[in-house]
Amino acid sequence: MPVFALANAGVVVSGGSGTSASWTVSIGVAVGLLLGKPTGILLASWLTLRFRLGILPAGISTRHLAVLGVVAGIGFTMALFISQLAFSDPSLIAAAKLGVLAASGGAAVLGLALGRLLLPAGLTAGAAESADDAECSTET
Repeated sequence: MPVFALANAGVVVSGGSGTSASWTVSIGVAVGLLLGKPTGILLASWLTLRFRLGILPAGISTRHLAVLGVVAGIGFTMALFISQLAFSDPSLIAAAKLGVLAASGGAAVLGLALGRLLLPAGLTAGAAESADDAECSTET
């Protein structure tokens, strides 16, 4: 699926210029995906739970939300689209693409590692077994 998405997005990976601006863009994009997405997801979830606008399904904890936030960094389609809109210089667009691809790979590896460390291997007692169960469950 990722190869299909990259091909359809017109992503061409080639040697960049390696300027200071290019490195800044690559690192900025990578940090945004690797730190910004998990932070945003955890903060939004915490606010939602704190103000009682939502509840977690049975069997879901903040550990699950942390892993979800990290795994969200894999999503690169919108990041590639925004980079096309943000930059007009081809070398900066290439640097942004490199940052997106590196961060997506890093998020995949980090998400797998965190999932193995933080989440139980089997079903948690009382956890929802289907999407319908999760929608109907409550945890206080």
